Amino acid sequence: MADSASPPGRPLIVGANHRSSSLALRDGLFVEDAEAPAFLARLRAGGIGEALVLSTCDRVEVQAIHADREAAVRAVTAALAERAGVAAADLSPQLYVHWDQDAVRHIFTVTASLDSQVIGEPQVLGQVKASHRIAREAGMTGSVLEALLQAAYGAAKRVRSETAIGERPVSIAAAAVQLARDLHGDLGRCAGLLIGAGEMGELVAGELRKGGLRELTVIHPTEARAQAAARGLDCHFAPYGDMARLLPAADVVLAALGRRQHVLSADMVRAALRQRRHRPVFVVDAGIPGDVEPAVNRIDEAFLYDLGDLERVAMEGRANREAEARAAWRIVDDEVAAFLHGRAERAAAPALTRLRAHFEAIRAGVLDDAGGDAERATRLLVNRLLHGPSRAMRALAAGRTPHAPARPGGPVAFDLDEAERTLNHLFGLDGPDGGTNAPDGETAASADSTDDVDKDQER
Repeated sequence: MADSASPPGRPLIVGANHRSSSLALRDGLFVEDAEAPAFLARLRAGGIGEALVLSTCDRVEVQAIHADREAAVRAVTAALAERAGVAAADLSPQLYVHWDQDAVRHIFTVTASLDSQVIGEPQVLGQVKASHRIAREAGMTGSVLEALLQAAYGAAKRVRSETAIGERPVSIAAAAVQLARDLHGDLGRCAGLLIGAGEMGELVAGELRKGGLRELTVIHPTEARAQAAARGLDCHFAPYGDMARLLPAADVVLAALGRRQHVLSADMVRAALRQRRHRPVFVVDAGIPGDVEPAVNRIDEAFLYDLGDLERVAMEGRANREAEARAAWRIVDDEVAAFLHGRAERAAAPALTRLRAHFEAIRAGVLDDAGGDAERATRLLVNRLLHGPSRAMRALAAGRTPHAPARPGGPVAFDLDEAERTLNHLFGLDGPDGGTNAPDGETAASADSTDDVDKDQER
């Protein structure tokens, strides 16, 4: 675990995802599970003591805890730039940064799969947990990150159990399996080809494997990505350049690269079908944006379905999906608010503990000085408790702040009006009863004056 004696930090996210960066950059940043400990060690050397690295087809991001935002951003950016083999200045424009409450909400959103290209896809929660486990084993987690992630898991569980949003991707994958069976019959006699490693493509491929698909091969322009996907799917991988050779043997082709250009053209499919002697091929375009040239749909023996087609097969309609998404967002917002509220309460605990100890010390002194006289003891207690605040308020009124640190944007940390508002809030002095819970007939005006307080201190 990270050093518990280090100063408390705040959540920070630095990363690149499908909205902020190019696929080529994410391929360069991609960190395999086996490489994650070394990357985390690089972060530790840069002064980051509590962090995990989440690396998927959609995103590569560091979720960290640190007290100094700017220093942490520089350290993480430097590690990512080194990983991608680019200058930090060139990398920064393609990175997003979230800090403190925004970072908390981002982690909850990602873990609940509301920030994925396919909202609700079930793989990301497992990916976050795997990254968490690797970080824990590397000694890169501490109490702050652990509490944050456990709260995020709780939010994700609520989203799964209280909404149907997670059913959409699974239903899409199940629809793909059924359509493949309708076309080819027994999948145990079929072979598949997965082009790319997009999360939806991997989900469909996994369902096809569960449905009996005999053989599957993964290809990707980045061999490490192909290897990682093949390990997860328990299948083979091959060089990306072998696509033309592999296509004729594939009864099911899944395209999930999302490179904003067509990787599977109509000419490639026609050439493969000629070698297949016109046996049909089932093509799933799981890329966002699409990876397959739309003209493939006009080829007689090719049956092309994109995610929208599969969703129409599997779901009742768009309105249902959006309603579930809204419900999921409400859950995440509620859980984020609860986490932040709890964190704020915990942050106040040390100060309250010190205040209680201070009051107890004053009470003990009063009991000694009062000699068993209850009336004198209570008067002494009130006066001594008010002594410090009274002197501070008078000093503020006179423009003196002997113990107040400088404010970054002004000369002092507090002014008199601000101090009065704080005092009223802490002790309920702005309530309907004027802030006094004194016995009947006694008001705030009848309490000991600040002069009495000082005289008591002199005695």
